[in-house]
Amino acid sequence: MGVFSRMSTIFQAKTNKVLNRVEDPRDTLDLSYEKQMESLTKVRRSVADVATARKRIELQAAQLQKQADKLQQQAKAALSQGNEDLAREALARRAAIGEQLADLETQHAQVTEQQEKLVETSQRLQGQVEQFRTRKETLKASYTAAQAQTQVGEAISGISKSMGDAGGAMQRAQDKIASMQARAGAMDELLASGALNDLDHPVDDIQAQLDKVSAGSQVDTELAALKAELATGAPAALGDGEDETPADAEIVEPAVPSAEDHGTAPDASVSTPGKEA
Repeated sequence: MGVFSRMSTIFQAKTNKVLNRVEDPRDTLDLSYEKQMESLTKVRRSVADVATARKRIELQAAQLQKQADKLQQQAKAALSQGNEDLAREALARRAAIGEQLADLETQHAQVTEQQEKLVETSQRLQGQVEQFRTRKETLKASYTAAQAQTQVGEAISGISKSMGDAGGAMQRAQDKIASMQARAGAMDELLASGALNDLDHPVDDIQAQLDKVSAGSQVDTELAALKAELATGAPAALGDGEDETPADAEIVEPAVPSAEDHGTAPDASVSTPGKEA
């Protein structure tokens, strides 16, 4: 196979592939039906033409028959007048007309036969066209239904794809939210532990350790005060421990004045171990 032959084959194959892709069978069926209707119209026109020719032959034969009958009458009239030559002339013309009538009869028979064949062909073709039209409409309906089913399937597939994309987007959003929540929790823990300094209120690590020790001392002091309260039954002041009253301090109440004191009340004194009143 030569190069040009291969190129022609490839070109035809590609062209047929493109045509098959863009071809709509419904349009092709309609076109075929239109061509068959054109053929049927031509056959019917031919039948009409043949019928016209047959009718023309019949009219011509009728005219010739009238002339032949007239010549026959003229030949009789000439003989009745004793004019044999004129009668012979009329009969000769009548014989010529008879030959023409024979030819017209032959032509009429041929045309009539041709007309009958064309009528039969027209009827057969008309039946085929009607069958093709019915089949065409059935195929078109089937193709339309299949096309609609295909479009519905493609639409459902598109919806399923979009739903799948939406589901994937929701899953990615949930993963991102979980990641952000975990990051926020980790940042809170780091800020609470002091591993990360607050940029608005910066605190150095030394001050953080001092604050931690001070908080521990305050807790120990309050714990010791609570233990003392439980031991003595007296409420203990929760403070830093510098101004607390000793647990063994004695409180002396003032003496009640008698009639002998003549209204003079003794001084109240509070003695504290280790201190003078």
